[in-house]
Amino acid sequence: MRNRMRILTAIGLSACFACTGSVYAQNATEKDELLSEATFKGLTFRNIGPAVRSGRVADLAIHPENESLWYVAVGSGGVWKTRNAGTTFEPIFDNEGSYSIGALALDPQNANTVWVGTGEHGGGRHFGFGDGIYKSTDGGANWTNMGLKDSQHIGKIIVHPQHPDTLYVAAQGPLWSPGGDRGFYKSTDGGQSWTKTLGDEEFTGVTDIVIDPRNPDRVYAATWQHHRTVATLMDGGAKSAIYRSEDGGDTWQQLESGLPEGKMGKIGLAVSPQQPDIVYAAIELNRRSGGIWKSLDRGQTWTQQSEVISGGTGPHYYVELYASPHRFDHLYLMDASMKQSMDGGKTWGPVNRRYRHGDNHALAFKQSDPDYLLLGTDGGVYETFDQTQNWRYMANLPVTQFYKLAVDDAMPFYNIYSGTQDNGTQGGPSRTDSVNGIRNADWNLVLDWDGHAPATEPGNPDIVYAERQEGALSRIDITTGEVIDIQPQPAEGEDYERFNWDAPIHVSPHDPARIYFASQRVWRSDNRGDSWQAISGDLTRNEERFELPIMGRRQSWDSAWDVLAMSNYNTVTSLSESPLVDGLIYAGTDDGLLQITEDGGNNWRRIEVSRMGVPKRAFINDIKADLHDPDTVYVSLDNHKYGDFTPYLVRSTNRGRSWELISGDLPERHMVWRMVQDHVRPELLFAATEFGIFFTIDAGKQWIELEGGVPTISFRDLAIQRRENDLVGASFGRGFFIFDDYSVLREVSEAKLKQEGSLYSTRKAWLYIPRSELDFDDLKGSQGDSHYVAPNPSFGATFTYHLNEGLQTTAKARQAAEATLEEAGKDINFPGWAALGEEATETPPAVFILVKHSDGSVVRRVEGPVEKGFHRIAWDLRYPSPEVIGGAQGDSDETPQGMMAAPGTYSASLYKRVDGQVSLLDGPVEFEVERLYQGALPGAPEAEVAAFWRAWEDAAREASALNSKLASAVHRSEAMARALAHSRAEAGELDARVHELQASFQALDAELNGNPAKREVGEKTRPTVSQRLSAVERSIYRSLYGPTETSRQGLALALKSMDSIQSRLEQSLAGLEELGAALVTAGAPYVEGNGIE
Repeated sequence: MRNRMRILTAIGLSACFACTGSVYAQNATEKDELLSEATFKGLTFRNIGPAVRSGRVADLAIHPENESLWYVAVGSGGVWKTRNAGTTFEPIFDNEGSYSIGALALDPQNANTVWVGTGEHGGGRHFGFGDGIYKSTDGGANWTNMGLKDSQHIGKIIVHPQHPDTLYVAAQGPLWSPGGDRGFYKSTDGGQSWTKTLGDEEFTGVTDIVIDPRNPDRVYAATWQHHRTVATLMDGGAKSAIYRSEDGGDTWQQLESGLPEGKMGKIGLAVSPQQPDIVYAAIELNRRSGGIWKSLDRGQTWTQQSEVISGGTGPHYYVELYASPHRFDHLYLMDASMKQSMDGGKTWGPVNRRYRHGDNHALAFKQSDPDYLLLGTDGGVYETFDQTQNWRYMANLPVTQFYKLAVDDAMPFYNIYSGTQDNGTQGGPSRTDSVNGIRNADWNLVLDWDGHAPATEPGNPDIVYAERQEGALSRIDITTGEVIDIQPQPAEGEDYERFNWDAPIHVSPHDPARIYFASQRVWRSDNRGDSWQAISGDLTRNEERFELPIMGRRQSWDSAWDVLAMSNYNTVTSLSESPLVDGLIYAGTDDGLLQITEDGGNNWRRIEVSRMGVPKRAFINDIKADLHDPDTVYVSLDNHKYGDFTPYLVRSTNRGRSWELISGDLPERHMVWRMVQDHVRPELLFAATEFGIFFTIDAGKQWIELEGGVPTISFRDLAIQRRENDLVGASFGRGFFIFDDYSVLREVSEAKLKQEGSLYSTRKAWLYIPRSELDFDDLKGSQGDSHYVAPNPSFGATFTYHLNEGLQTTAKARQAAEATLEEAGKDINFPGWAALGEEATETPPAVFILVKHSDGSVVRRVEGPVEKGFHRIAWDLRYPSPEVIGGAQGDSDETPQGMMAAPGTYSASLYKRVDGQVSLLDGPVEFEVERLYQGALPGAPEAEVAAFWRAWEDAAREASALNSKLASAVHRSEAMARALAHSRAEAGELDARVHELQASFQALDAELNGNPAKREVGEKTRPTVSQRLSAVERSIYRSLYGPTETSRQGLALALKSMDSIQSRLEQSLAGLEELGAALVTAGAPYVEGNGIE
């Protein structure tokens, strides 16, 4: 289990009992060992990226002694490391308690010591939260949480250059609520304890700190008073200020002379590396104004240099300020385009952003190269070697933040569409038919800007709906790429529509041309968005957001309001129409209301979410009308924007008239973003939470996390592709994750898991020849290690089985028992020589799937893991190789493959083998093998193709056997020749016979494989058996077309030659036996196969 909080929630549940009397909501029983995360860990998700547009980077660090070693703090995707300057990246923070990262720092005296501050800094509406500061002493291999667990957002970490046990931390504190660990924190014992010396207990934390490189005890800190709510952002206050400390942060002096009076917002600081008495500050003021200030006397006095401030989303999103370590007064200001100044902030110009993403956040320098910059943006990592004239993009960092997703029903493989944070709406395949996997080139940008909720039309994969922020809805024709804006517009005299930042769209299950969309009201279109009709009035509380409390009370109009880059408020956030009842529609809002219409919008029934047993202003993330019961509905609610991270998932079985909480044993802090229901088994539900994906097979009484192949990451949406039974998750910082064929979970029961071994249904296997865009064998072809590809599912038929107990050798069992005794400090007895002897000769136990054709013939054995739990193994739809086991190919790293199996019905059974005894554990289960494509040219009938494949395999097997026999005979004849030299035979008595036999073997080898002298220099030979069989193989191995006439002729000629070779070889082998007997009689030394006299 990951290093996460697993505490049962107990907030506000008493209210729920009043609604439902549900016992399990209060007292979740201890999870049965069988129905636990550990049991299902072998069922792994497949991460398919993509990396084509990457994701937001919050901080960067370059190793000072090895400039090819970097650490990348992904704002919403963990920490990544490259040892080769970005050629490859590896995630190194996947199992820790947070995915949101704000800051990185390396120990200047030991760069293998890495510090990570979790919870990205800034004030973004979509920012995740952290759980404190982490330390690694081995370059990120292992991590320890060092405290400040309620800081939630950390802006900067500085390790004292001379005293690495002294650390300074800028903790912004909670964004959505007061309190927490906010302010300037200092540790003098390597993070074992912390002392707060700056900041308040409510809304003022520290956002930036810098030090004087000559005197690290001289510290500058910027405080930031701010608070975000669902409705608004207060981006500054009277307590935002700049301070200086001369004693390592123990005491502080506020710096005021020359600085702006009144309320300041977010502040970025920099110290001149060349003249450290010079300090720079980028300061946000009210109404998105501000400027750059400069001090020449260590902050005692300041002079405004310009009115430049970070633009774009707003200063709260940027304001990181960097001073070049190579050029005096050369500054870089992070914002939507990144600005630079060559004169200490007086004048500014844009940095070249041609072919580069905007929204810049982090910058790192190399000590060895003044023209080099490493840049972190909302679209990933870039580097420049020529002072920003040209940029290289790292297209191998799959950290895109996806919001909501949709899947289509395209054949043969469905596509996934999803809106992203600042990287548009992307669409791409769930899998490909390529040996090279899913490449970045397989993905398309179907809409730009920030992307949000998409939708697809059932039965028509060429129609996709996608939207930009605040309801800018478009319809995309995939066949032409044409995009048409179809956002509903207010009628004459009406006020503006309040669309949520992530407005909901819903395609009716009753008519694919009918779509629903929502602002503060619900809209319906019956012609795919060409025209719209409002079917409701305002379904929200319709409040004036500037009258709502923020920072604990209502605020003056002259306060530091900023709502430009945040959602509208009092909006509809979720829609769902019952698939069983036309016109039964649910609409949820961001201000704590659920609205229900049972007549297509003529009448609406309002429900306060407080009636559900949740906080009264909880945000409705998701609504799902039940797929099986017309009266049941599920609602996922989220209260984290009030500082409450409790997961809330409720259900009503009477169309909202009463409610029960079904999220009882979901872990604390795992607020629920989405829920989906299986279309076959009603009780099988899936929940996307802030830190993972969970499922329940009992409609919410017990939730189990699906941990296999999933890092610590937020999942903002889930979708089920019903044809394939795939569960697709949109993660907010690590791309897409697919649970291929989750139907195994439909069959799960406690009784089945208690079986010694259980085998589960297998979905149809597609038969095709994988194509290649890059290389027929290598995943990345010749594109180099930096080329990004995501995996396809295993080719062929995938089998899922579960072992209640693992199978172990006697040695493994003894070692496990001894490890327990060792840990307990107890004596370990010597097992005895007899037992050790048995261990040395024991055959390891095995588990395998036996594949049979419907005619009863055995096709293949596929071995699998023997450990306890679930496992998935694949049959590649090929027969065993005809090559001789232990022959020339036996030493190859690659497993030889046979020919393809034919389309048809097959079965699989699960067996175990222990001490040579084989027993059936479960099965058989039937499955289909079906051809994926029909070729452009009609090939031979499938039965004829399969028969020819078998004929070739028989011939190849015979040729392999002939080669093996011949090689053994040559080896034996050579040994006989040496033995003859040490025998008592008369001179010349047996020499001629040895020579004749060796000559006959050489002639046979030449017919099989060619003249050895010609082979040695690469000269062509007359066609041999091996060459003819290879030519036939080349014509059929990568094709389902069937044999050509040339192939038939080649096989016939090979068989004819082999018949002749076989006959002559048998004669020569008989002569070899006679020679062996003669050598025995002559007293020659023993030769293997000659017998003993």
